[in-house]
Order: sequence, then structure tokens, then C-alpha cells
Amino acid sequence: MNKKIIIISIITLIIGLLIGYIIKPNDNKLPKLPKPEVTDGVRGTLGIDKNINEKTIDNYLNRKDSVYRDMRMLKDPGNYEAIGGDSYLSGIIEGFEVIPYPYLEEVKGLPEEVGNTYQGKTLFSKNIDGTYKANYKESLEYLEYYFPKDKYIFLICGGGGYAGMTKKLLVSLGWDENKIYNVGGYWYYNGKHNITIKRINNNETTYDFWKLIFHDIDFNSLKEVS
Repeated sequence: MNKKIIIISIITLIIGLLIGYIIKPNDNKLPKLPKPEVTDGVRGTLGIDKNINEKTIDNYLNRKDSVYRDMRMLKDPGNYEAIGGDSYLSGIIEGFEVIPYPYLEEVKGLPEEVGNTYQGKTLFSKNIDGTYKANYKESLEYLEYYFPKDKYIFLICGGGGYAGMTKKLLVSLGWDENKIYNVGGYWYYNGKHNITIKRINNNETTYDFWKLIFHDIDFNSLKEVS
């Protein structure tokens, strides 16, 4: 009698586990992302996405299949105040890590009012035919590490320009354009996941850069391509 009870109990347990596995939601199954689609107007010229942008990004944060990159410098030499922006990285969206786009390649095509930005060393240089030349042996490895090809990539900056330029660079080097989203500009973000970096106390302005995950590039430690 006891043997039958044990067998029945085991069968009941197995059936219960199977039913639980079948009806239990798959926690790892994430909602499907809309295909990248450039928006209309001036924002479209920057490559900002129509569906996933500053207004909607809160719905797409904390995905395990994605990485989040803010392409601004901590303090950009360009005069972004001249176009209503901020040369300092005064805030960031939760989950985004900072990788300055001007370190990746020479910046061109900024509004005239902004002037010049960073003029130092870069991982890549652009050839006359539009292709890219690695300036260091580690250049491509750096990109592949911080912009993994097996992930969806969400890019943002101040107004959308650096993010769009980064996407063009990655796609030119072999990344899948359908896995990269130009979210647009932090300057226009009013969501619930803001992290404030700029503080004003007693008329004194300070920046809490320690709150950021910032990926600098020590060019002196890299091996130049001859």
C-alpha cells in the first residue's frame, strides 16, 4: 500500500512539474522590438528612430538582449550651448554607459555654430572612398567588445547627431543596421529613469561624473597601425 502511495505521489509530482513548466511564462522571453525606422523631418536627417526614441525609451530599458550607449563626452569642446544644448554631460538615462563618439572617429558635419569638437586621436580614420581605416590594432576589438554584434544596440547623445554617426560607423564596419537604434537626444528626455549629473548649490555648479559608467580610451596603451 505504501509503495502505491509513493508511486502515485511521484507521478503527481512529475505531472505538476510538467504542467507548471508548460503554463509558466518564460521570464527570458522579451517583447519583440520594432524594426529600426528613421523618423521624418530634421530629426530624420540625424537618423533618429521613429518608434524607439526619447519619448519611448523607458519601455525598452533593462533588456538582457541589449546594450545601451551614450556617445557624449563628459565635457565637449564644441559650443553646444549655441544650439540650445549642453556641452557638459549633465544627466544620463539609467542603464546607459558613456563611450565618447569623438574618440571613435574624426567628427565632421557639426552645425557651424558649434564649431570644432575634440581634435585628438581616434580609433578609426575615414578614407576618401568612405571606408574606414583602423588606426590601432585594437580598434575593431574595442568596438566589438563595447558594441557586441549579438546584442541590440541603443545609442543616444545630446541631440542625436553623435548617435547617428556611431550607427553609420558600425554599419560600415559590418554591424547589422536592423539591430541598432538611434534613440535621439538626452536633451529631450523627460522619462522616469533620469540620473542627474549636474548640480547647483549656492550658485556653484558641480558635476557628479562618479555616477557614470564611463569607458575612456587610453590611446598611449594601444598599438598604432603603421
